[in-house]
Amino acid sequence: MRKTTATPADLARRVQVIPPQPGPREAADTVEANGTGAVVDATDVTVATDTAVATDTAVATDTVITANTEIAADAVIAGAGPVGRSEERATVRLRESGPDEPPRYAPEWLELREGADAAARSLDLLDPLRVRLADLPGRAGSVIHDLGCGTGSMGRWLAPRLDGAQHWVLHDRDPYLLHFAAVASPRSAADGSRVTVETRRGDVARLTPDALVGASLVTASALLDVLTREEVDTLAAACAGAGCPALLTLSVAGRVELTPADPLDAEITAAFNAHQRRDGLLGPDAVTAACEAFSAHGATVKLHPSAWRLGPDERALTAQWLRGWVGAAVEECPELAERAEVYLADRLAACAAGELNVVVHHSDLLALARPTGGEAS
Repeated sequence: MRKTTATPADLARRVQVIPPQPGPREAADTVEANGTGAVVDATDVTVATDTAVATDTAVATDTVITANTEIAADAVIAGAGPVGRSEERATVRLRESGPDEPPRYAPEWLELREGADAAARSLDLLDPLRVRLADLPGRAGSVIHDLGCGTGSMGRWLAPRLDGAQHWVLHDRDPYLLHFAAVASPRSAADGSRVTVETRRGDVARLTPDALVGASLVTASALLDVLTREEVDTLAAACAGAGCPALLTLSVAGRVELTPADPLDAEITAAFNAHQRRDGLLGPDAVTAACEAFSAHGATVKLHPSAWRLGPDERALTAQWLRGWVGAAVEECPELAERAEVYLADRLAACAAGELNVVVHHSDLLALARPTGGEAS
């Protein structure tokens, strides 16, 4: 495989899509140390927060990037369904687990879905959020914690829509993706104010109010449905303790609509939803659980639909979603396998021909916790 060398500044200047991903060993060797505590500002200068990070940051500026490889047309991208390739890395690891746990989201999947995510997220929830941020006492700017940030798509969507100086704290377990999320972050807010970022590796399911001291906002995307009820309660308690609102987008709602319809649609949907609830995860029950948890802590909760609407222009995303969706259903209900194979082939053929439209329902949630009145640290 051909290799090239690029600095973080090079990536930030030319980023239009997620750059080719290094293998796990290369990523760990080149950017492991830069995944904790490094701040990247709008001038492409990486500023270390302590001496140890400063030493390692110099190494991270020579990040090795491998050339892109073609993904087989019939491959299932890890994170788009239950099938994971052992050499790929998880971008969100919610709890301690063994080395054989498949990745939740592969970088290719995050890249493929970013446009649909951006189009789906609710703009209607931003007005009450802006009012809350403007009313926070003693704040010269906003400190925003993005949980399970992956490649940083939430920051790229939200930061340019909010006024005022912003400091984003990006939380994830993958050091390479944290590094990319930092260098590919927006440089300015809606009003031209400066945006800076800081990266933190860690387990977002163990978030505490102490970790959110000085936070103006907590954000996450496609996260709630892969949490347990206990973890959602922990998140709500942490936000309430810090007195900061939470904008949690793109949680699965358990409903899909395919046009033209097929008699097997409902059965596949039910099996997929059951798969989402495995091992105590909330899946399509996540939004209800989150509403209950935040409300129990005194927060005002607002919901808005945020559906993917996939047509002929989103064929690549639709095809990958279909493979993962049907694959998860069959994993949950193996008796579906024979019929599902025919079903998937027919659906993929319709997708390739531009004859399939899919609506995948999600929900966005804004929880407005009672402010504590503390100043940002």
